[in-house]
Amino acid sequence: MFSFREVLAAIQAYGKAHQFIMQHRLWKWILVPGILYCILFMTGSYFVWGYSGEFVEYLFNLLPLKIWIQDLESSWVNFFFILLAFSIRIVMLLLYFAYYKYLFLILGSPLFAYLSEKTEAILENRDFPFSWQQFIKDMGRGIVISLRNMLYQTICVIFLIILSFIPIVGWITPLFAFFIECYFYGFSMVDYSCERHRMSTKQSIRFIKEHRGIALGNGMVFYILMFIPILGWVLAPSYAVIAATIHLSDKRLLHGATW
Repeated sequence: MFSFREVLAAIQAYGKAHQFIMQHRLWKWILVPGILYCILFMTGSYFVWGYSGEFVEYLFNLLPLKIWIQDLESSWVNFFFILLAFSIRIVMLLLYFAYYKYLFLILGSPLFAYLSEKTEAILENRDFPFSWQQFIKDMGRGIVISLRNMLYQTICVIFLIILSFIPIVGWITPLFAFFIECYFYGFSMVDYSCERHRMSTKQSIRFIKEHRGIALGNGMVFYILMFIPILGWVLAPSYAVIAATIHLSDKRLLHGATW
């Protein structure tokens, strides 16, 4: 289970992140990855929507559906298959929306690792020595964590889809899907701090599992921001990284903890 206090604290950390960004004028670190996110997201959406239409057309040509529809000459059947084709394209677009975030986390892992490091350096008034070897190692780890989370989320979603066919239980599966997606997004954001403090992947996974509320709360705000076109897409990734870093820094100071 998770602590509601940790979830609330992780959500509140976004307010601290905003104040921190304003105070230290970190807007270039917000805008650069944010604008890049928007450009890649909209470009990808354009191609996914276009190629999904070609895929549906290919699928209908592969099966004898098109000829059968033309032979029937029924407006209702035509309407049904137009609706079916549109639904398939929407599903493909939604899948793209779900997994694009992971793709961007993989591509942006070097920048997000640096942003998390810079945030903690300012908070603790000290520098972290830069090492290309460590930088490449951290980048590789960020990619592995993102791929791991994407795989686990996919398994959970498939399981929830199966559950959704069960009466009553199926009604709440969308809520579980929301929490699962938020948790894995937050997981990736929290891991940037874990890796900087030389936690192994196993140690990081264990730590985040013990503090699920931090990952869940961070991921919830990130997920909700993604529903705000342009502005939310620009702010969400960097705000999530900074909020997670500030939250974990506060947590260590509060409990006198060491990593």
